[in-house]
Amino acid sequence: MNSSDIHVLAEASVTSLRVKPAPRASAIPTQFSYSPSDDGTDENLLILLHGLGDTNVPFARLGRSLKLPQTATLALRAPDLVPFLYEQAFQWYPSFDQLGDLIERPDPSPALNLLKHIFGHLMGECGWPPHRIHLFGFAQGGSVAAEACLQWWRRELELSSQSRMTNKETPVRPFGSLVTISGPLLSYPTLSKPCETPVLVFRRPRELKDEALVAFRKGFSRVKDVERAGEGMPRASLREEWQPILEFWSEVLGWRPGDGLYEVTTGTSN
Repeated sequence: MNSSDIHVLAEASVTSLRVKPAPRASAIPTQFSYSPSDDGTDENLLILLHGLGDTNVPFARLGRSLKLPQTATLALRAPDLVPFLYEQAFQWYPSFDQLGDLIERPDPSPALNLLKHIFGHLMGECGWPPHRIHLFGFAQGGSVAAEACLQWWRRELELSSQSRMTNKETPVRPFGSLVTISGPLLSYPTLSKPCETPVLVFRRPRELKDEALVAFRKGFSRVKDVERAGEGMPRASLREEWQPILEFWSEVLGWRPGDGLYEVTTGTSN
């Protein structure tokens, strides 16, 4: 997978810095791996969230291997160790009860509070606008990413509503996109207006049922459903598994005009 798999549309907006400051370790209260864009232009930021029992390390490698045009990557490690295990295995929120059984209705608040803090740093000191922040999460990480999008959107709706009272209406700003790999929503959204962040739900039939899509379509206005046999993450050896994700990114990633128009397309050239 590389930049030749992606078609990116040019945009006229160039208000943010071409090269963004790297996140500060003192400002992000968990381990992370940050890589600026290979092509020297940080127009998009892809935040990668691993699944239950993993770390940020393999997802940092994944982010770099994608080589998405004008896209920096930030792989975050979940904040808490998984109990009962004597290895580097982390969870985004308490996932097991005292008997070691999975909690059926977990509370993702610790992870959402962490991400809220991180978003503040990224948008403030690092200069990333919300519409250039793209989220990618696997399983538990996908659930956290989806809930974080909705939490951000609710706050934006509130701020916009408050601004109308002062005759200085502010726009509602969605994130750039969300890709969740077999990660369902943990709540059933109740919003005055569905979130405008484009969503791709990649799911395995045994891991995420059709019913999970109902919640996504309730909370988000644009949801693409991709179903593939097998289990776990999309396999790098199978192009048909990554292809819909790459095509989705080709539709949502921003592009900063520079030395001429850059265009690459999904699929192979004849």
